[in-house]
Amino acid sequence: MQRVICIHPDDSMLVALADLAPGDVVTWNDENILVSTPVKTKHKLARRAFAEGDLLSMYGVVVGKATQPIRKGEAVTTENLAHHAAEVEIGESKPYTWTPPDVADLAEATFDGVVRADGRVGTANYWLIFPLVFCENRNVEHLRNALERPLGYATDDLAALTLSLLGEDMAAFEAPAKPVVRPFPNLDGVRVITHNGGCGGTRADARSLCKVLSSYADHPNVAGITVFSLGCQNAQIGMFKDALARQNPHFDKPVLMYEQQQWDSEEAMMKAVLQDTLAHLKDANKVTRRPMPLSHLKIGVKCGGSDGFSGISANPAMGYVSDMVVAVGGSSILAEFPELCGVEANLIERCVQDEDKRRFLGMMRDFEQRALAVGTHFADNPSPGNIRDGLITDAMKSAGAAKKGGTSPIVSVLDYAEQTDKPGLSLLCTPGGDVESVTGIVASGANVVLFSTGLGTPTGNPIVPVLKISSNTRVATKLKDLIDFDCGPIIEGTPLPQVARGLFDMVVATAGGKYTCKADRLQQYDFIFWKRDISL
Repeated sequence: MQRVICIHPDDSMLVALADLAPGDVVTWNDENILVSTPVKTKHKLARRAFAEGDLLSMYGVVVGKATQPIRKGEAVTTENLAHHAAEVEIGESKPYTWTPPDVADLAEATFDGVVRADGRVGTANYWLIFPLVFCENRNVEHLRNALERPLGYATDDLAALTLSLLGEDMAAFEAPAKPVVRPFPNLDGVRVITHNGGCGGTRADARSLCKVLSSYADHPNVAGITVFSLGCQNAQIGMFKDALARQNPHFDKPVLMYEQQQWDSEEAMMKAVLQDTLAHLKDANKVTRRPMPLSHLKIGVKCGGSDGFSGISANPAMGYVSDMVVAVGGSSILAEFPELCGVEANLIERCVQDEDKRRFLGMMRDFEQRALAVGTHFADNPSPGNIRDGLITDAMKSAGAAKKGGTSPIVSVLDYAEQTDKPGLSLLCTPGGDVESVTGIVASGANVVLFSTGLGTPTGNPIVPVLKISSNTRVATKLKDLIDFDCGPIIEGTPLPQVARGLFDMVVATAGGKYTCKADRLQQYDFIFWKRDISL
């Protein structure tokens, strides 16, 4: 087995594919290196000696600066390397050329999509329930409890185990429960959003929340909405209606809205909510899936719980899938601006429009300045888990994270929750936080999200399937209830295009309702909108 790998010919470091001990000799091509310190799997060792202040590179870009001398064969760690990213300016650039992957065999391929009245295509059919303010979270949960199990959408819970642990007689619980026949078989579920916003913050945050919620209401995966309001909060019903009108002036889905302070009792309001929602579910059930071209795919790519293999296996595989989606006429969204620090030059080169080059660089600089204003920096982005598993600087993490976006041209640069309306790859300004980022990717229109992880995460979304892709087989095996697809074989030598094609096929199956992602099986429906406080 190969014990090290060099990602780019010009890289300063090799990546350890197995634990290395002092005295080991590793070989890459014709280069022999004597290991001088212990190097853990996924971590890096120096290909040559470096002096203090020297710049080190991976993926062909600068990812750090030596804080002390580093010997050839020595482990590169947080003790001897600090984050460093080259300054970027927009200058003269050559037209970007791209060779797309061969997708000739997909010319007639389809997925079974959910088609809305305006022609937009979703990958699911949900009724969505949410509050405009956190005070109404309890009522949202009450409505969900009243609907999920009777309608056949709830999964097994731990109630029977609780009774057994309390010493109760389990005879009545051990008989197989009679399965609930779903009365609305064409409705994929009743999904809810709860959040901590809508009041007590700034008006700007309330408007941002309404913008995101209106994007979810308008998403083609949503058939209609039930909305709770208290009445006195910042995120007023009028503010939400205005956001919905800006989102889609021709919005025509059912909207059921209830303001609690206008009712004499909560019980009376909840009975009306339940009755009205059930009546509208009958109409939502009339929608059926039908074959649609793959050009209607809109994927988002995200990473979280990343490790030293993410940028070698899972992220490049997702990038290849992104390129395939673009090649068949679909859309892809690359987010997480703090995790693009250090690769701006490559991304600017790929922007089709000069305006997008300026917008991307301006957004990156603005984000960084707001981080500095509150005493933090992009360099603080890698988590302790990232660092333990080999991602020791933000630029190093970014260089691997950017691989999720493949190599296709960039057709637009978007702010948080701004809609993608062009086929091709878009850059979306979000923080790196898992749920805030996925929330924004879905608000921008993604109908399937690909999420790579080296350490494991249960992250999901209320209205869009989130496929979890592991960078290594150990995590895929250990956390098989969380992981949908294993890219570990790439580390073992399986060609990346072969693995990526398997992942692409899973995306198509998921979009067509033929595969249920693990996050949905676990009812992992996460939602956190990005308040414009700094969140890295």
